[in-house]
Amino acid sequence: MSRFFTSPDQVAAALRGTGYIADPAIATTLFLADALDRPILVEGPAGVGKTELAKATAAALGTELLRLQCYEGLDEARTLYEWKYPKQLLYTQILRDHLGALTGGATDLREAVERIAAHEDAFFSDHFLQPRPLLQAIRADRRVVLLIDEVDRAEDELEAFFLEVLGELQVTVPELGTLRARHRPLVLLTSNATRELSDALRRRCLYLPVQFPSREREAEILASRVPEVSAALRRQLADFVAGLRELDLKKLPSISETIDWARALVVLGAAELGPDEVDRTLHLLLKYEGDLDLGRERSRDLLAGTAGG
Repeated sequence: MSRFFTSPDQVAAALRGTGYIADPAIATTLFLADALDRPILVEGPAGVGKTELAKATAAALGTELLRLQCYEGLDEARTLYEWKYPKQLLYTQILRDHLGALTGGATDLREAVERIAAHEDAFFSDHFLQPRPLLQAIRADRRVVLLIDEVDRAEDELEAFFLEVLGELQVTVPELGTLRARHRPLVLLTSNATRELSDALRRRCLYLPVQFPSREREAEILASRVPEVSAALRRQLADFVAGLRELDLKKLPSISETIDWARALVVLGAAELGPDEVDRTLHLLLKYEGDLDLGRERSRDLLAGTAGG
C-alpha cells in the first residue's frame, strides 16, 4: 500500500503550502493515520477548521476530495449508490421500440420471453450506476481523501455501517456483486459534538480534538491566507477575535470569518484596528444581532487588550 506521507514534518510543510497552518498534533495524527491505515475522527466546535483540514489535505496531496455530508435521515443507500432511473426509463423505451427485432423469428412465446429476459441485466449494469461518496472512494483509480462530514448529524445506526464499509473496503451491490477497493482512501470523519458518538467509532478511529487556534497561530494563519495584511494589524485581529470568543455569544466567530474580516479591512485600507473600523465592520464577523450588540458593547475593552491597544 502506497503512503502519502513520510513524516509529521512533511505533513505540516505540505499543509502549509496550501495555507493551512497545522499544529504538531494535527500533523502527527495525519501522518499516523496514513501509516496505520486508520480513519481520523476530528472533533470540535463549528468553525475551527475541521472540514478545511480535509480540503487542505487533498490539495496538498494533489488528489481528489470526496465529501459525504451527513444529515438527519441519511440512509445507507444514499451514501453508497443510486440507480439512474431516467436513463433506465429511456432504455425501457428503446427496448420497447425494438421488441419486434428482438422477438422476430421466435418459434413460441417462451422463446420470445427468453430473448427479452436476456437483456434484463442491462437495466442494472454499471452503465446505470450512480456512485455516491463511499462507493466513489472505494472504486477510485488512485488513493483519495474521503471526508465524512458532521457524522454526529447522522443516525446512530450509520456509524456501524461506516465502520463496516471502511474496515472491509468493499461493497455488495446485489445486481452487480461485490465491489472491492482498488486503493485505501485516507478517511477523515468530523463531528461538532452535538451528540455522543459510539465507543466503537471512537475505538476504530484516531481521535483528533480540534479547538480554536491560539492568538499566535491565528495570526500565522492570517499571514498565510491574507498576506496583504500588515503584521501589526493581524496581531490586533487575532487578539480581538480571541477576546470575542471568550464572550457569551450565540455563535463564536470561525477562523474563516476572521480571514474574511481581515480581507475586508485590507480592501478598506485599514492600517490598524480602531473603534471606527470595528463599528463599521464587526457585522462581518458576528452574524446575530444579540452577538453584535454584545461585541460592540465590549469592543473598547477588547481593543485595549489587542497588540495595538
